[in-house]
Amino acid sequence: MRSTLAAPLALVLVAALAVPPTMAVGPTISLVTTGSPTGNTPQNHQNEPAIAVDAHRPNVLAAGTNDFLDWQPCPQDAATTRGTCRGSNAGIGLSAPYFSFDSGKTWTQPTYTGITSRDCPGTAVADCTPHTGPIGTLPWYAENGMIAAGDPALAFGPRRVNGRFSWDNGSRLYYATLAGALDSAFPQTEPFRGFLGIAVSRMDDPSAANVNDKNSWLAPVVITRRTSATTFEDKEQIWADNAATSPYFGNVYVCVDEYRSNGGGAAFSQVIQVVRSSDAGDTWSMKQVRSAASNVARGFHGGCSVRTDSNGIVYLFYTHFEAGSPGVGGHTMQKSFDGGASWTKPRDVFPANDSCYNIDPISGRCVADGGAGARIDLMGSPSVDIANGAPTGLDATNEIVDAWGDGSAGLNAEVTKLSWSMDGGMTWSSPATVSLPGDRPIYSAPALAPDGGAVYIIYEALTDPWRGGDMTSPRGYHGVFRKATIGAGGVPGAWSTIATGPMGDIRATYPGHDIYQERVGDYVYAAATRDYGVGLWADASDAVVCPDVQGWRADSYAAGQRVLPGAPYPTTDCDPTFGNVQIMAVTTAP
Repeated sequence: MRSTLAAPLALVLVAALAVPPTMAVGPTISLVTTGSPTGNTPQNHQNEPAIAVDAHRPNVLAAGTNDFLDWQPCPQDAATTRGTCRGSNAGIGLSAPYFSFDSGKTWTQPTYTGITSRDCPGTAVADCTPHTGPIGTLPWYAENGMIAAGDPALAFGPRRVNGRFSWDNGSRLYYATLAGALDSAFPQTEPFRGFLGIAVSRMDDPSAANVNDKNSWLAPVVITRRTSATTFEDKEQIWADNAATSPYFGNVYVCVDEYRSNGGGAAFSQVIQVVRSSDAGDTWSMKQVRSAASNVARGFHGGCSVRTDSNGIVYLFYTHFEAGSPGVGGHTMQKSFDGGASWTKPRDVFPANDSCYNIDPISGRCVADGGAGARIDLMGSPSVDIANGAPTGLDATNEIVDAWGDGSAGLNAEVTKLSWSMDGGMTWSSPATVSLPGDRPIYSAPALAPDGGAVYIIYEALTDPWRGGDMTSPRGYHGVFRKATIGAGGVPGAWSTIATGPMGDIRATYPGHDIYQERVGDYVYAAATRDYGVGLWADASDAVVCPDVQGWRADSYAAGQRVLPGAPYPTTDCDPTFGNVQIMAVTTAP
């Protein structure tokens, strides 16, 4: 989303280790979202980066984001009368793929064909008809009656040939996404019932030679067919059992928050589902792992994370927060010893605080920076990794780490916490703060080297206190990547800061549609090999705050509702880079 990258030294703080100058090798910062413009909002906006590393070919990485590249430039009538840049975008996908073949130092975003509005003019009215043309998002969705609707999650596993999984066969990439139907009628009947389902796209052996070929992707498979007409799937995560020592080697697992009425989690029936495949994603079976209940009656359960150890044990984590502000509860763990067919009873493993000290009166979402702020609903959710020794599994320590943003110390004192277990989650370390002083992390993710030699943390953080209704004072925001070597007993040693992203102002962001809200997404991801770690974050340093937007946000916040008509038109009232949220990667690969 920028035409040229700033010099890496402007972005990087080298790890605080004494290294002779002739041996000094700093991390590499690179732009992931290479296909997007700096202007033409909302085409310049991406959020919610996910990443996966191929354990068999550790220089190969795949990433995904919510990418608005294929949307129509903001139409004036939609902006001024409805406060949105959502124009003629029916059927336009959001889930975009990116690839790196040099351990995260450089990235490519393929261009395919599908339904697009990207070449429509940003005119006074949203009069564009979506049509077949170039897309930067997943292919084959429109052809199968669907939209790739965001919340990307990716995993690599072994290929299956003649019924047998083996790394000798190559690698398979799995890309899970929310999926909506092209037909906007309700209730939906095909290709699934409900508001949103989950679909999985697959590609074998991604390479520089084949990722630009649409035919390298298999058609997406809908994995959540047994749903009701009011079902809403959200915030899925995918994992492939990638350790050859596992008796369930090659199995793929998707966990998902499922809401069974159109409340998006606002006190409606909600469950955690796990969907699994044992045939490389051709067919899937769904398992409800805990009983459905109102999340007011029994607390909120969501923000799931799923991983496997070298023995094929599947670990599922999610939040359990009681209703209230902030939500106080903990992280819940369940395990499966039979490849996901059955699960242990839920067990809360340690306490957590979701940092929801303020709920925006208009968006209705938890915010931490101020009015009209960026939502932090999933800040306290578990993000988990396991040192399972992939690809062979032979040098696994099976250490588990869990990282999250925590508000136990109160508003303006939020931190990233990390806890670890060396005995399959039976006991856990006391949560330790791993973020830097002065940072107020909102989203965090860990990554463990497969042999358990090092742990990495990526987090996005605010740097200013809660602003309330003050829309004119800065709201600093940046990404940070840290590392610790793991010592005896699985204990992380001293933490060093590998890199800090450049400072941005989160007020210059919005979610690509609703001009009232700021947005950088709901999660970040990291990955690690034995030789390097890599993290992704949503960067806002090249986005410029728009005074007209801030004035309208202030008026709306004071009024308790969006003041409409009269919202600003970003194309003419703002700097062209308003909304320019781009995804950056940092890698320690030599």
